[in-house]
Amino acid sequence: MSLMSVVVQKYGGTSVADPVRISAVADRVTGLRESGHDCVVVVSAMGQATDELVSLAAQISDEPDPREMDMLLTAGERVSMSLLAMALQARGVPAVSYTGSQAGIHTDSSHGEARITKITGERVRDSLADGRVVVIAGFQGVDPSTREITTLGRGGSDTSAVALAAMLDAPECEILTDVAGVYTADPRQVPSAFKLDAIGYDDMLALAESGAAVLKPHSVTYAKDTGVAVHVRSSFDHSSGTLVSAETGDFEIAGIAHEIVGDEGRITVVGSLAGEKVDGLVESLVGAGIDGRHGEKSDRMAQIRVHVERIGDAMRSIHRELFETEAGK
Repeated sequence: MSLMSVVVQKYGGTSVADPVRISAVADRVTGLRESGHDCVVVVSAMGQATDELVSLAAQISDEPDPREMDMLLTAGERVSMSLLAMALQARGVPAVSYTGSQAGIHTDSSHGEARITKITGERVRDSLADGRVVVIAGFQGVDPSTREITTLGRGGSDTSAVALAAMLDAPECEILTDVAGVYTADPRQVPSAFKLDAIGYDDMLALAESGAAVLKPHSVTYAKDTGVAVHVRSSFDHSSGTLVSAETGDFEIAGIAHEIVGDEGRITVVGSLAGEKVDGLVESLVGAGIDGRHGEKSDRMAQIRVHVERIGDAMRSIHRELFETEAGK
């Protein structure tokens, strides 16, 4: 087996939401297989399955035991992994599914927010050598000292995939989701936002920590620490996405992210010139009748705070100032 031929992909909940979507993923993986690649596929739970399991637990107990919650929540990924393996087998593709523990994903003992400490991966390597596609349940692992099942927290399937790519020395990890890549802003708030072809680890991490939902912060940190390039792209088409790596240069402004805390909207500008730009951006907001205020600030990010009711207006104004005016749009 040539490790350089391994493709590691992760499919999110919307990508495996129902049998139709699982079949589409199986077709995509079959195409990769036919093109000569060895494939490792990490899956999330189907659609809103995790939320439904959390709701069930809340109906049973006001304070469910963390260990039992991990036992419950890992069921979602086991369903999607087995169904995808069945779909591949129905297409004549040898495939096998493994839970996180079966794949050798070792974690610490923190139920609900465990961190990966090591991946042994013997069964994964053996199955690849046998010519099988390996489908792995994301978001989960096992504490080897107690043999207890653990979960990695929301978005943990991304971290599972990045860690597996690092273990297999794969050239990159593909995160396939319902968006086409990383945008300069949330397109739902800013229709003129555009997709980035590439972004550096540090800027992606700053965006993720400030509310950009396309990748979770821990997966970006893991990718940076291990040198795994992450390719974020859509599972609904074959368009190129956004490459997150160390080789993308130093953007003056990479993008803006947002989050809501109570009645306050927090907009974070990310890039090497974020600190220099923020004063002018706040002045522009005030001039437009939006009560913009300074928030947190560091070397590569600067935060602006507004009332939650004006966050959409503020984001569109800031995006226009940073990206559209200079581009002559």
